[in-house]
This record gives sequence, structure tokens and C-alpha cells, in this order.
Amino acid sequence: MDFNLNDEQRQIYEYGGQLAQSYDNTYWLEHARRHEFPKEMFQQIADDGFLGIMVPEEYGGAGLGMTEMALFMEGTANHGIPLLMMVVGPTMSMAHLATHGTEFHKKELLPAACKGDIQFCFAITEPGAGSNSMKTKTMAKRNGNRFSLSGEKTFITGADVSDYCLVVARTTPLDQVARKTDGFTLFAVDLKKKGVDMQRVRISIPLPEEQWTLFFDDVDLGPEDVVGHVDEGFNILFDSLNPERIVLGALCCGIGRFALNKAVTYASERNVFDQPIGAHQGVQHPLAKAYTNVEMASLMTRRAAWEFDHKLPAGESSNMAKYAAAEAGIEAVDAALQAHGGSGFTEDTGIYEMYPMMRLLRTAPVNRELCLSYIGNKVMGLPRSY
Repeated sequence: MDFNLNDEQRQIYEYGGQLAQSYDNTYWLEHARRHEFPKEMFQQIADDGFLGIMVPEEYGGAGLGMTEMALFMEGTANHGIPLLMMVVGPTMSMAHLATHGTEFHKKELLPAACKGDIQFCFAITEPGAGSNSMKTKTMAKRNGNRFSLSGEKTFITGADVSDYCLVVARTTPLDQVARKTDGFTLFAVDLKKKGVDMQRVRISIPLPEEQWTLFFDDVDLGPEDVVGHVDEGFNILFDSLNPERIVLGALCCGIGRFALNKAVTYASERNVFDQPIGAHQGVQHPLAKAYTNVEMASLMTRRAAWEFDHKLPAGESSNMAKYAAAEAGIEAVDAALQAHGGSGFTEDTGIYEMYPMMRLLRTAPVNRELCLSYIGNKVMGLPRSY
């Protein structure tokens, strides 16, 4: 689908097909089953100039926006190549360093990250502070112009293959601030620093990116590590969360399309009782319904990206896009599985592995109930429930 795309955007959207010539869904699945990060593929993406989509040209990037990042994510997922590290690194971390980072971040780290020499991950979730970020307990205590970071973050995607992590911490305790959104600071933490440790969180989903718990024990940080202003990181934080919803919505739409395309091929070729099973409405209608929902979610995702790029309030569209795309992605993969019958559960088909990932994205990084609560309260004006 290339509705209202310019030539450059269309090329970005179609890049997934080019990438798949060397690193296709089979390559992705092999790495996902081994929980092994696909380094060669990411280096190819870097060499082709796509890690820095949202980084200004002066820092080694392409100088493009959220729309182009969403198109990239959807286009690669269309070919069965979902890229979660593109969410936590290029989207949630690198783009904000370009806007709010120090000169060191902009001139040293970003050019290296755009080349693929270093990687970033993003850390906000804690064991006792998931959806309610106000309860963050990770603290960066001040000592003059330096900080001592201590705390614990969990479900950190790709921490093991990352060099730096954008960490959300409190620099002023919750009970000492006028507003609960005050007192947050973001830090770009070198994961090789003394006092940083990590432990794998074993997830029962085939993914090449693993999840980790990060432990910070009096990690020494300086002003050069601060992203934005001390105690004023909340706005940057929520500038990160809408893009997360948008690009994951794009990813869900792409995987839904990938599964449906495989189902259409199979249902057109598989003959039972002397005709293709795709001719039966019991097979055809679920696929058509799922396809419709994927395409509607894709349009909402593009609207959210457009609003973000034009500095308009994007929370409404971002939450609707994330909700709609996750639901549509699950429906599409499920319909594709049903159309394949027993063969849908074989490793050769490669569809079933997409289901647990789609089901995960109904829950993470923000669950559908919170998306619906945001829409009900913030958009429709219903009473707040929490």
C-alpha cells in the first residue's frame, strides 16, 4: 500500500523486499528460534542508511521523521522481518539524543550508532513500576554535578547487544516534588561502566532479541550523560512512548499482511473436494475480514506518524493505532493458521512463530486495556478509572 507516499517514502516502504533477498523470513526465524541476534542483517540495514532514519544528517543520519520510520518497520514486517531493536534503539533512543543530547551524544555516539558500530536500548520498566511510571524507584542521587545511579530495570530488549542504554530515573524522590511528573531525568548510560550488571529474563517466545533485567549499583554518571535537563525528563519520556506505539503498530500491520499473504497462496493452491479451499467462504471470509482490519489499522498508524511529525498531539491516534494494529495482527495470524490447517503449525510454514509475538504486543509495551482507558478518558471524555 502506497497511499499518498512520495518517491522516497515508497522506496523506504519497499526496502523490506530488497532486504529479504539476503535476509528473509527464514533467516529471521532461524535466529529467533536460537534467540540469537541477527548481527549481519542489522549491519546491512546500517550500511543501507536506515538505522539513522530519524537522526539529522549532520550527525550521520537521514534526517527523516516518524512517518518514514513507521514505513520502514511496516515494510520489513511485510516480508516477515519484525525488528524490535529498531524500536528501542533508532526510534526511542537515537532520535531523542539528536534533539536533547549533549555534544558528546550528538557528535560521537550518534554517528557511530548510525553506522552500526554501537547500539542503544531503552530502560523504563521496573519490577514494581510497569505501566505506572510515576512509581519509578531507580534513583540518580546528586553529588555536586555528578550522579550515583542505583536501581533495577526489567524487560529491557537487547541489553546484551547494546553499548548504551537510555535510562529513566528519578533525580528527585516522588514525595519531594510538587507534581508527580517532576523529578525525572534521562541518562545515556554506558553499559560497560562499573556497577552495571544484567540477568536474562527467559521469554517463551521465539525472538532474536532477548529480554534482560539491568541492575545499577552506584553507577557514576556526570553531566555529559544527562539527556535534556535534570528533573525535566518527563516530557522527553512521553515523546518516546508515542513513537513506540506507532512503530509497533506498523510492525503488527506488516506481520498481519505477511501471514495473510502466505494464507492466500496456500488457500489458492490447496485443493480439497476438487476445488481450492480459498473458494469456500468459511476460509475466505475470515481472511478478508482480517485483511480489512489490518489495512484500517495501517491507516491509523500513518495518521499518528503524520501528527507526530507535524508536532500535533499524537496520543489519541497513537493509542488507537497500537490497539487496532495489535488486535488486527493477532486476528490475521490466527486466520492464516486456521486456513493452513495442520500445516500452519509446522516449522516449514513459519506462521505459528508469529502468533506468540503478536500476542505479546497486545500486552506490551502498553496493554490494550490502558490504550482503551486513554481513549475513553482522554479522547471521549469519560470519567478517569485510575
